[in-house]
Amino acid sequence: MLIPCLFVALQGAFIEHIHVLDTLRSTEHISEIIEVRTKAELDRIDALIIPGGESTSIALIAERCGILDDLRAFVQTKPTWGTCAGLILLAKNAIHTKKGGQKLLDALPVTVSRNQFGRQVDSFTINLASPCLGADAAPFNYVFIRAPAIVSVDDPEVEPLVQLPPGHGQTEESENGLLVAVKYRKMLGTSFHPELTNDNRWHQYFVRMALGTA
Repeated sequence: MLIPCLFVALQGAFIEHIHVLDTLRSTEHISEIIEVRTKAELDRIDALIIPGGESTSIALIAERCGILDDLRAFVQTKPTWGTCAGLILLAKNAIHTKKGGQKLLDALPVTVSRNQFGRQVDSFTINLASPCLGADAAPFNYVFIRAPAIVSVDDPEVEPLVQLPPGHGQTEESENGLLVAVKYRKMLGTSFHPELTNDNRWHQYFVRMALGTA
């Protein structure tokens, strides 16, 4: 099976995702990478990546382009990965949003705290073991830039994948460390920016998840 991968190329770091996916074309059955800005383009694809950027802006632009409701329908049935701002958009609930709130795709049953780790100057990287990438996999270098975090899992089907050690963006509700990656049915939600590293293992994980082999 070949899968075209989608990017909502409205705002955010979609070019970086494309560069990483290009490294997987020959080994992971990626037939085409499509930048999507219209419903016609959305109808062509089998899997979606919503990139990091500014979640409120992405939602507003998607609405103005007339594809917000189409995105809501897509993510309910087809493999979708939201990274950073994309995680916020995928979520059913978000806190610490801008005044007036923001539109969500209402799909991933978690509560996400926007900018949980502070401002741009509070960005950080951390190497963590990630069993979901392989039992004997080397640690992954996680990049957090004005990142959200998952502060509540609201459905028992949500599978935690990566949790930070205590002390990073700590809250009373997360004494054991904040969740920064989860899987739910055909959805993957991550707080970090894997596209800003030279390591393609998270992209490989999503492609294999989309194919049903992860």
